[in-house]
Amino acid sequence: MADKLIEVSALVEGGKASGGPPIGPAVGPTGVPIKDVVDAINEKTKDFKGLKVPITILVNPVDKSFEIKVSTPMASALLLKELGIAKGSGEPTTNFVGDLPFSAILKIARMKEDSLNALDMKSRAKTIIGTAYSCGIKIDGKTARDVLKEIDAGAYDDQIKAEEA
Repeated sequence: MADKLIEVSALVEGGKASGGPPIGPAVGPTGVPIKDVVDAINEKTKDFKGLKVPITILVNPVDKSFEIKVSTPMASALLLKELGIAKGSGEPTTNFVGDLPFSAILKIARMKEDSLNALDMKSRAKTIIGTAYSCGIKIDGKTARDVLKEIDAGAYDDQIKAEEA
């Protein structure tokens, strides 16, 4: 892209961006089709339905190209949304607020793939489980610590491998 990029930052609901403000008025004068930009945003944010997602649009008005960068919500917000609750536990080691299937952990790990410093799905899943521990959330009816031990022992390897494929 050229050095005359226009940067537009916005907070959109996952999968529901529109051509209205702030996207339309900022992108419209550049000559880039707003519908193309909105469609790209909605495709990239579809997994975050019901959450506000920070995005950045980089527009090159010379060649009419654009790039969408999506920042993901915090892992704790994604976990709480999966459970349908507003906040985690004040005593996460003794007072549990919910229970998620391991598949939900993998889903969130996939959503956070670009923002986690983990090299593989197993490490990303373990990171999300650490956050679940801090929120007072069980996984498959077990404490986060027990699930982490089971992951290290290989108990979830098949599910993790299937997610990586």
